[in-house]
Amino acid sequence: MLKDSDFGHRPVLLQEVLDCLNIRPTGIYVDCTLGGAGHASAILSRLQAGGRLIGLDQDEDALEAGGKQLAAVDTGASWSVHRANFSELAATLASLGITAVDGILADLGVSSWQLDQAERGFSYGKDGPLDMRMDTRSPITAATLVNTCSEEELTRILRDFGEERYAFRISRAIVAARNRKPLETTGELADLVRGAMPAAARQEAQHPAKRTFQALRIAVNQELAVLETLLQKAPDLLADGGRLCVITFHSLEDRLVKDHFKILEKPCQCPRDFPVCVCGLRSAGRIITRHPLTATPEETAGNPRSRSAKLRCFERRLEAGSGTTGGADHE
Repeated sequence: MLKDSDFGHRPVLLQEVLDCLNIRPTGIYVDCTLGGAGHASAILSRLQAGGRLIGLDQDEDALEAGGKQLAAVDTGASWSVHRANFSELAATLASLGITAVDGILADLGVSSWQLDQAERGFSYGKDGPLDMRMDTRSPITAATLVNTCSEEELTRILRDFGEERYAFRISRAIVAARNRKPLETTGELADLVRGAMPAAARQEAQHPAKRTFQALRIAVNQELAVLETLLQKAPDLLADGGRLCVITFHSLEDRLVKDHFKILEKPCQCPRDFPVCVCGLRSAGRIITRHPLTATPEETAGNPRSRSAKLRCFERRLEAGSGTTGGADHE
């Protein structure tokens, strides 16, 4: 059983998130990645009677810990938590009879608690089973991938999801090792990756296995595909003036969010030399954060994992033609 103190959670960019959401006291807000409910609790505390907070998470431990945290918030608003991947947001809201919300938050980071639990298999610094599943109901683990994927597929995963420049060398080493004995632990894989890399690469500041573990985690949980689904569906679930906030932790996620927000704001596909738009595609709203918001030096000093966090925000506008002038810049 999870202890109250087990799921430690330090919400990144908390004040920035609250500012971007522009919380309405009687509004409806969704935290798609509940975790330890750090963000969700702060949102709930700003709601009053008539307001509502909905928390989603695919991790059962997160739901238990997050629910306890929300129960401790002094508020007149209502709240509920649901075991669901955030790609299931539309279906979850429909099951609750909700057609539009005032704000949606997705914090795409792996929680400190998950990283620190060796048995979850996320960390190259703690020896444990090669798991990496956010949802333990899923049949696919990191061990499944490293022991069954072809060398070519492993190379693609490491290159595309980890941006690993030594993807071929690492994949070849994985296949050679598993031919002798299946890979079973994070320690085995971390040591193998280190040994497969050139000596100079092993001297870099970051751990040699960081990109490989990121790539496998993304593949196991289909993180980019799930994010793509959220970005496609979430804007239509926002009320007029509602905002979508996404916190990313690596360039692949950030690029997806940035590019999708640009298309939402300016979807026109007409050639640039056309004097007027004839394609008929209308703006869905405006980008609030022209540049992503990042952690202050004070926050990174207290929470080093916030260093790579980037927050982007989009506001839905139902008026025809809205969003073409853009929003305020944030450096």
